[in-house]
Amino acid sequence: MNTKELKSLLDAKAEYYNRVDFIHADPISIPHAFTDRADIEIAGFLVATIAWGQRVSIVRNGFRLMELMDNAPYDFVMNAGPADLKQISAFVHRTFNADDSLFFIASLKNIYRLHGGLEQAFAAGLRSGDQNVYNSLLRFRELFLETPHLPRSEKHLANPASGSTAKRLNMFLRWMVRHDAKGVDFGLWKLISPAQLCCPLDLHVGNVARRLGIMRRAQNDWKAVEEIDQVLRSFDPVDPVKYDFALFSMGISEKL
Repeated sequence: MNTKELKSLLDAKAEYYNRVDFIHADPISIPHAFTDRADIEIAGFLVATIAWGQRVSIVRNGFRLMELMDNAPYDFVMNAGPADLKQISAFVHRTFNADDSLFFIASLKNIYRLHGGLEQAFAAGLRSGDQNVYNSLLRFRELFLETPHLPRSEKHLANPASGSTAKRLNMFLRWMVRHDAKGVDFGLWKLISPAQLCCPLDLHVGNVARRLGIMRRAQNDWKAVEEIDQVLRSFDPVDPVKYDFALFSMGISEKL
């Protein structure tokens, strides 16, 4: 299909899948259980962190994690005592274990106490003229890792400088930054522009993008993210990541 036909297809699919009807089966359902901004941010960040594997398992464990935080994630992060931390150390999702849980809670506390919260921490790395969030992701990673931790925990925080697609961080940023009337993404953050967001590139999105001719690179890495983003920004320079709804769902639901 030609470029006009491809854009029309992706616009239609994005419109169809960007609906609250699909929230219940998606990890974004966990932050949607909250109304307070800080609770939404922390719940979203933590569930995005564990968002690999089967979606059913991710959603189940995401809600389990919130239960271990007494369904008050911000208060837990800021005020958890020894008994609370012992409680959270029971959480495991695949290779994300007790040590990782305790480190993430400690680092989030540091982010909110010393760096103004998650939005400010992500925005800290942005430079004038940045077209995407690459520098934002690098600086956030530096800030998050300043809290003492075991080396093994670093694998749970993507590093695009090493080639990672940073899929889960980009997904979290989509949740927090994008704003429309659909009721899926939250649009809470204003320091990062939707135009700067990058596509959360995973296996499904990559496969669909290649089949549609949006991406030619064989490897899913940061260069592939930039390649696919170049095309998506040509379709909609203001809100390119809305096409994540189309590409991901076409891979998952339509098996394209």
